[in-house]
Amino acid sequence: MARTRPLMLQIATGDPRPIIKQITDAVRVKIATGELESGDQLPSVRGLAQQLTINPNTVAKAYAELTTEGWLESRQSMGLYVAAPRQRLSDAERDRRLDMAIDHFIHDVVPLGFSPAEVQARVAHGLQQLAPRKRA
Repeated sequence: MARTRPLMLQIATGDPRPIIKQITDAVRVKIATGELESGDQLPSVRGLAQQLTINPNTVAKAYAELTTEGWLESRQSMGLYVAAPRQRLSDAERDRRLDMAIDHFIHDVVPLGFSPAEVQARVAHGLQQLAPRKRA
């Protein structure tokens, strides 16, 4: 029987992203890095809303989006669980999104005046920090 995994999320009031986006992004990263694994149960809508002190409808919308995208699966009368790994986007869509993210990143970073070597080193370090983690 899977146990409910706590979601250690924090909502940043200064973040320009909507709260729903902050939740969905955080859950995706936790799944991608292995912090949440296939079969792990997520907190209830009400439980996460209380933890984050936000409206339950906001959590419900975030969970619905993650379920639609295939990150989570709903089990009747049991709750939400991390779905089995699968490729959620076509190769072409993955490439398109990567190109868009890189373009956005470059336009944000170039004006900061860092050398390409410094940017590459920091990106490499950041990616290394997100490498899939194994749980004990």
